[in-house]
Amino acid sequence: MKKKLVISTGAGISAESGISTFRDADGLWENYPVMDVCSADGFARNPTIVHQFYNERRKGLVTCVPNAAHKALVELEKWYDVYVITQNVDDLHERAGSSKVLHLHGELMKVRSIPHPERVYTLDIAHLETTPETRDEYGDPVRPHIVFFQEAVPNIEPAIELASQADIFVVIGTSLVVYPAASLLHYVRPGVPVYYIDPNPAVVPSNVTVIKEKATVGVRQLCRMLEPCN
Repeated sequence: MKKKLVISTGAGISAESGISTFRDADGLWENYPVMDVCSADGFARNPTIVHQFYNERRKGLVTCVPNAAHKALVELEKWYDVYVITQNVDDLHERAGSSKVLHLHGELMKVRSIPHPERVYTLDIAHLETTPETRDEYGDPVRPHIVFFQEAVPNIEPAIELASQADIFVVIGTSLVVYPAASLLHYVRPGVPVYYIDPNPAVVPSNVTVIKEKATVGVRQLCRMLEPCN
């Protein structure tokens, strides 16, 4: 039976594919105040501008491609039962070929019905060339399938369960300051090997192996370290 390798990824793995993050933008994201477009209150005040903002982000995403770090994580599936828990809302892990991806903060290319949240719709390029989708086929209003600020993170419980089951745990491209995602490290069982890849790593316990590199370089090193013949 393959060992369970659980990987928690943050913005750093997608930055090398050209995806910007609001945390680098001084409270602005592409000239939008972050809390106007990324919060529950912002959506309640002005859903039109929020839909417009996310549609612009989608147009940027479809021109991006998975980088070497995304692809290398897929290679690890040859040897391990790999689960990716990502804070990112892009679909680059899926496009690279990762088979088990859990999104903590939602998925950019999807919208969902407000009165019937179980109805989730994936948008394609054709949708992005028109006005943002604000109603579904039933006429019900939709919202971005994103976890806004001020909202709970519904997938944190399955993420915690995965972290607690890991035989190996890896953190890639995150500052470890975004909660609740940063708390996953605390649920890893004692004695389980933990690796942390980031060019500017946070302070972590001494039992964590730190690879102080950007994701594309660090994941390549990780693969060499985890290859069973080594």
